[in-house]
Amino acid sequence: MSSTSQPVLRVRVTAQDAETLRALLRDARPDVGGRPRRADDGSCSIEAYATAEQATALEREGVSVTTIENATATGRARQAEVGKGDRFAPADAVPHGLAVKA
Repeated sequence: MSSTSQPVLRVRVTAQDAETLRALLRDARPDVGGRPRRADDGSCSIEAYATAEQATALEREGVSVTTIENATATGRARQAEVGKGDRFAPADAVPHGLAVKA
């Protein structure tokens, strides 16, 4: 992913009823995460991953889109937590393989 591309957002898409949500998923085919959930008031929601433009395009009558987080930034933060070395290798281990020893 290049630094000039748009960040991916995790959004919650909420429709007034199940049929409206089904129609949206069938037409727009967003990248969804998980299963739809039905609220006590009859509305249905599902989480999706989309750019800001794609999220705006999902909004229509009977459908609202709420941004939960910037998934790109969260992913980069989690990658920064990962160590670079092999924590299980002994401190005096000599690398083996086809690489050039430096």
